[in-house]
Amino acid sequence: MKKILSLLLIASITTLLFSCNDDDDTDYGNWVERSNFEGVRRSGAVSFTIDNIVYVGAGIDEDGDRLTDFWKFDSESMQWTAIADLPAVGRNSAVAFSAAGKGYVGTGYDGDHRLNDFYEYNPTTNTWDTIANFGGTARYGAVAFTLNDKGYVGTGDDENYLKDFWEYNPSTGNWTQVQSLTGNKRTNAFVFVVNGEAYVGGGENNGSYETDFYKFNGESWSKLIDLDDEDEDNDDLGIERTGAVSLVSGGYAYILTGTSLSTTKSVLQYDPTLDEWEELADFEGSSRTNAIGFSVNDRLFVTTGSSGSSRFDDLWEFFPDQEYDDDPDL
Repeated sequence: MKKILSLLLIASITTLLFSCNDDDDTDYGNWVERSNFEGVRRSGAVSFTIDNIVYVGAGIDEDGDRLTDFWKFDSESMQWTAIADLPAVGRNSAVAFSAAGKGYVGTGYDGDHRLNDFYEYNPTTNTWDTIANFGGTARYGAVAFTLNDKGYVGTGDDENYLKDFWEYNPSTGNWTQVQSLTGNKRTNAFVFVVNGEAYVGGGENNGSYETDFYKFNGESWSKLIDLDDEDEDNDDLGIERTGAVSLVSGGYAYILTGTSLSTTKSVLQYDPTLDEWEELADFEGSSRTNAIGFSVNDRLFVTTGSSGSSRFDDLWEFFPDQEYDDDPDL
């Protein structure tokens, strides 16, 4: 009897140890495929959000044609609806932001020229108006974000890699140069806004991935821990990349997809209060670069993008707090 009790005790301890290990090894970050983007497959598109409606358009398709069409997405009904086309030359690698109830799209590349024109979208009238040209040089591969109902555009490529930043004030219609990024020049960086501050990192300069990382409060930039800092265990995470998607929810930011030696599916969570990164389960769609991501109604989505000559129109919803499930359908 003692021998049987001993064996049962050992089995119970072993089961407990395995259970603990399973909990420690749980992968978080789950993906569910949703209603496809209704426009043609593309990469290098842009998006902006107004009153919980997302607007997606422009980009380049599989035939190399630059696009002007735009679509709006209602995350409650999962419906895509065509809106007025951008009244300009088609383009990829442009920027977009929303401010004061309007959407703004500009810069980019039309296949022959870098661009500096800019347009304002009014969702009430479904019309576009031309606004003042971007204050900096014509460029593509820049980043854009919104702080305090003002738009900011910077970095990119104008035949030189750039780090200047410009502020657009919708109430005056004017562009004003603000403090340049205090780090390296770059194109195709990632950007996100958390708690009223913008974060810029990644991208590339002359074929090299940039690893410096900064935040901006509307007046000045502050340097954060490098994306490849060995002391912070960042070196093996592969945070540095170009053409990545950024998402924000619950006070955290998420960086995913893009190119890091090759197109990648890896997903990183950033905690701005600790300036720390954590690796989550991979994106469940195809690896890709130059996709778009958006956060709306506290829901996170990724769509479009490219891998080699292939373009995508699939739409994926991300649940960062759910356990990974290799079945993409709920």
